[in-house]
Amino acid sequence: MALNPFFLQGSPSEQRLVQSLINEHLQIFGVEITYIPRMFVNKKTIIEEIQSSRFDDNYSIEAYVNTYEGYSGAGDILTKFGMSLRDEVTLTISKERFEDFIGPFLGSAGDAYEVELSSRPREGDLIYFPLGQRLFEVKFVEHEQPFYQLGKLYAYELKCELFEYEDEVIDTSIAEIDTQVEEEGFITTLNLIGVGNTANITPFIGTGYIQEITLTNDGSGYTSVPTVAITTSPSGNPLHNASAVAITTVKSGVYSVKEILITNAGTGYTVAPTISIISSQGAGAVATCAINTSNYGIVRTVINDAGTGYSPSFIPILTFTGPVGVGSTALGIVRVSASTQGISSVLLSSPGYGYSAAAVPTATVGPPTIITGVGTFAFNEIITGETSNTKARVKSWDTDTRVLKISFVGIGSTTAGFIPGEVLVGTISSARYTINSYDHDDIYDKYAQNNEIEEAADDLLDFSESNPFGNY
Repeated sequence: MALNPFFLQGSPSEQRLVQSLINEHLQIFGVEITYIPRMFVNKKTIIEEIQSSRFDDNYSIEAYVNTYEGYSGAGDILTKFGMSLRDEVTLTISKERFEDFIGPFLGSAGDAYEVELSSRPREGDLIYFPLGQRLFEVKFVEHEQPFYQLGKLYAYELKCELFEYEDEVIDTSIAEIDTQVEEEGFITTLNLIGVGNTANITPFIGTGYIQEITLTNDGSGYTSVPTVAITTSPSGNPLHNASAVAITTVKSGVYSVKEILITNAGTGYTVAPTISIISSQGAGAVATCAINTSNYGIVRTVINDAGTGYSPSFIPILTFTGPVGVGSTALGIVRVSASTQGISSVLLSSPGYGYSAAAVPTATVGPPTIITGVGTFAFNEIITGETSNTKARVKSWDTDTRVLKISFVGIGSTTAGFIPGEVLVGTISSARYTINSYDHDDIYDKYAQNNEIEEAADDLLDFSESNPFGNY
């Protein structure tokens, strides 16, 4: 027999009234909690196991604490592994409020992370309970209580357990929440130093080289650097050909050649070569040179290591050792590449003279200016070792002590770990530092005492004996 059509089991207006009363009740007697949805970063396709997830969004919503007399669950349990906290809490939130103010944001999360079932609260999401300043994980969502009052459901009942941290990424931008997990999980330590290293240059000596270039006329109109052409060496060896570059300047709006510096003084010249200054934007510059055919001087240099960490704003000093006995010490400068932060070329203002094959000169380049490292590592960003390709996640970074706390060591890597001496790079901050040492042990967890336990066990049992458990 059908229901009596003259008696309603719940009209839309009555259902709307109940929902409004529940919303008002929660807003008066409830607690403002923070709902933190779980975003799936990586999931296996076969058994759909969640390999990694993160919590980086937060939504405020009012909730009624059903367990108002205190936390439910098993409470605090003393186990052989220490104290285990099994606190639980049951919260009731409005179905309408969740679907209107949280569900639409979860549904439009985009392709960055996988979000399933955005229309209701999900098991695995987190709840920040402000009264106890604790994180709880949603274990079960009861959606049928009260049971179809006036033919409709109005609330969600969330059964939550105290959250057990397992190296998930929690970055909600709420300091009160994020700081709770900065020291959680297995944390290892990197001691860092600067990334810069000093350049290394080798000078070569020879005879029949350009001793000095004299600029007899600086010309005008050189808005771009002109080309310096020098006649080739009679030896026929391309390495013996002299070369130079022009340095321009501007004074009172007039662009002219300031000086000409040698990049290769040449070898085997018997007469002074001809120097031509070629440019399509200037004219009038004239230079001559004098050669030295009786003494050894530094004719060219080879950059063995361009170094790193140099700045074009602070050119390092280049020095050469002087000749033994009578002679003159070579003088020169270096150029720094802004893109590589290394030495790009060596320019000689004077090759010197009086050197000998028995006492080959050496060159010394000053240290880089940014040898202390570059940048500031960001919380939760991925860092990568350039040599080992080992990856980890930043927990905290102390600029003064250069101590970097990390977790997730080895993610995305097939190697054993970080290598001292390799450069460490942040994927977000682009910070670059060199690893001085790597401590594999977690020295911040007071319960991580594996070494102490092992040493104490060695004092009790000596496995070098045939029977460590007795006297025979």
